[in-house]
Amino acid sequence: RMESQRRKTYTCGTICLKYLLLLFNILFWLAGGVVLGVGVWTLVEKSDYISLLNSSFYSASAYILIAAGLIVIVTGIIGCCATLKELKSLLIVYLILLLCIFLLEIIAGVLAYINYQELDEELRQNLKLTMQQKYQQPEEQSITQAVDKLQQEFKCCGSNNFSDWRESVWIQAADNQRLVPDSCCKTPAELCGRRDHPSNIYNIEGGCIMKLEDFILSQLYILGAVGIGIAFLQLVGMMFTFCLYHKLKEDPY
Repeated sequence: RMESQRRKTYTCGTICLKYLLLLFNILFWLAGGVVLGVGVWTLVEKSDYISLLNSSFYSASAYILIAAGLIVIVTGIIGCCATLKELKSLLIVYLILLLCIFLLEIIAGVLAYINYQELDEELRQNLKLTMQQKYQQPEEQSITQAVDKLQQEFKCCGSNNFSDWRESVWIQAADNQRLVPDSCCKTPAELCGRRDHPSNIYNIEGGCIMKLEDFILSQLYILGAVGIGIAFLQLVGMMFTFCLYHKLKEDPY
């Protein structure tokens, strides 16, 4: 009778752990979907800004997010199979995958912080030069589109302020009637850039550099928060996986 009660206790404990691990995997899938979505959104919606940076950091981070999201989703599927079928060998594989993803997240977080410091300095050095020398130049359509989108979306004009455009190759051209690009205007229209009065154009302290820095920093904060959330889920998942593995070793029924 004691053996029967013991068997029942083990079985109940195993069932509880299975359901907890399944719940964890659902949350893990959702987290993977969020990471994948952020990566795709970054590439689709914000890819124009990549051409303004002489660095592959921004596009590489988007591809890393997509890859991480897919890995998390695949890992979740392995976890579900291991849990439902009570396969101890697959549980070990799942536990190792969770540990590897956890360690990679820590490494990625450190590298992202270090690279942001370099990216910030690079942005300050190159954005002004890029806008002045490449805007509206032959075979530089991607730069022109990115600058126009940047100025309209962030409501800014010039890298530091609107006066930066006075040194632009395009503005200094003899046949150009504008003082700033039309995308600097609060209400864009053909040749509206002939007036650079603050009532007509965006004139904010810090210019587009400050706005772009704030955007990149906000993205890093979001990614950091999502990363911490996933890391916490992984620690919980590793604990549940280890407990279930231990229970299955004890409970052969």
